[in-house]
Amino acid sequence: MRDDRPQILIIGAGPGGLAAAILLAGAGLRVKLIEKMSRPGGRTSSIQAEGFRFDVGPTFFLYPRVLEEIYKSVGRDLKAEVPMERLDPQYRLVFGSGGELLATPNVERMEQGIEKLCPQDAKCFRRFLDENRAKLERFRPALESPFLSWRDTLSPSMMKMLPFLRPHLSLDGELGRYFSDPRLRLAMSFQSKYLGMSPFRCPSLFSILAFLEYEYGVWHPIGGCGAVSENMAKVARELGVEVHLNESVQQILFDGKKAVGVQTDRAEYACDGLVINADFARAMEKLVPNRLRNRWTDAKLKQKKYSCSTFMMYLGIEGRYDNVSHHTIYMAKDYRQNLIDIEQRHVLSEDPSVYVQNASVTDPTLAPRGMSTLYVLVPVTHQHPNVDWTKERARYREVALRQLRNIGIEDVEKRIRFERVVTPNEWDREFEIYRGATFNLTHNLGQMLHLRPRNRFEDLKGVYLVGGGTHPGSGLPVIYESARITSKLMLNDFGVKPEWRHSGQSAGTISQVA
Repeated sequence: MRDDRPQILIIGAGPGGLAAAILLAGAGLRVKLIEKMSRPGGRTSSIQAEGFRFDVGPTFFLYPRVLEEIYKSVGRDLKAEVPMERLDPQYRLVFGSGGELLATPNVERMEQGIEKLCPQDAKCFRRFLDENRAKLERFRPALESPFLSWRDTLSPSMMKMLPFLRPHLSLDGELGRYFSDPRLRLAMSFQSKYLGMSPFRCPSLFSILAFLEYEYGVWHPIGGCGAVSENMAKVARELGVEVHLNESVQQILFDGKKAVGVQTDRAEYACDGLVINADFARAMEKLVPNRLRNRWTDAKLKQKKYSCSTFMMYLGIEGRYDNVSHHTIYMAKDYRQNLIDIEQRHVLSEDPSVYVQNASVTDPTLAPRGMSTLYVLVPVTHQHPNVDWTKERARYREVALRQLRNIGIEDVEKRIRFERVVTPNEWDREFEIYRGATFNLTHNLGQMLHLRPRNRFEDLKGVYLVGGGTHPGSGLPVIYESARITSKLMLNDFGVKPEWRHSGQSAGTISQVA
């Protein structure tokens, strides 16, 4: 029997590709999802070895509302399928310049913690929450809509946003309206690292990131964020998606500038529409001939601004550190200089900031009994001639282990039973991330909204983008939102009106729109 439904190919089973597969299959399209790795999730997958389980990339699950709505649209319940715990405290912040703060969603306790650092700033926390609640509501339409030309930036919803944008202020400058103590401004702005940016250069808009944590929670999915990706792949398969793992796309096939299929290391597949979820710049460089691109040629890609990278250690530990919080962030004593080293000088700091996840205090499924996992992340420059990781890898491992003492983790080296180190070199070569820039294109004002690669990709026909390289940007919630934006565009282009449903209802059919 002939199947005339549109055939969609998705390159990459990262969170954006998985969400798009669910939405498009839920709307009745035929979908093939092709992933070169052995597990779904991309950077939101898991490393599993010797009884230990680590998230590769994201460890914070923020603002679950978007993915919950995607699940509901195909009759599923996210938190029933992937149990999650809301963390309180959300994380512990240790300031190299002195003092610490247990960040809690309990407003009264948070005010008490702030008061210990700076009494006059405590009264400003509620104002920060109230004003950012209003800012998010005003900006939500921009996060949920495509920006396909400059005209979209002049929409009525964007005009209402203008009083909140304050483009003349950095994120740190915006937070100076609330907090006089630089440590508290750091506490509300380190989240700019989710975008791979310094709070001293990041647009003021992104004060909403800290607000999202306090308003909607920092969640831990049992099994880690990789468990979410695994469940998304399961849901996609149950909706009829063909998931091809361990299969690498070698090139996109074109008829003129229209994508008509892909060639993998195993087979050739035809398509009516193509979704790219691979790292944007690397996918352009590797899969699309330069002559077919106008706005995003190789030369123009080299001129763009890219995020920082990360030096990673995944450690399986004998014993436990039950006195260490689930999430702990040590802020370098000279935080500003550390960021200058990363973003401008492209050198390695000797007193870097470091993030540590000690998830076994919450989740016993991640390690064998009596053992635990430590996930250690040090923000560093993306690939640059100033740093040769073949020479620096071992030395910087020692720097990272030394920094753990700042948060109360002692004698860690003799307790390591499993270890994997990932440098920007591995992010670049093994994970196919352009310059190893783990947070993609930066989110400066020249690379946002319509100035970012667009969800319906402007340089090619029949090609759509999801993930951190397109609008709205990096971070799991907005990557899931990119999938929703892109799926709606694609379905509209194919004349398909989805009958996405609510949780608990049975699957319906699609109706064709003339």
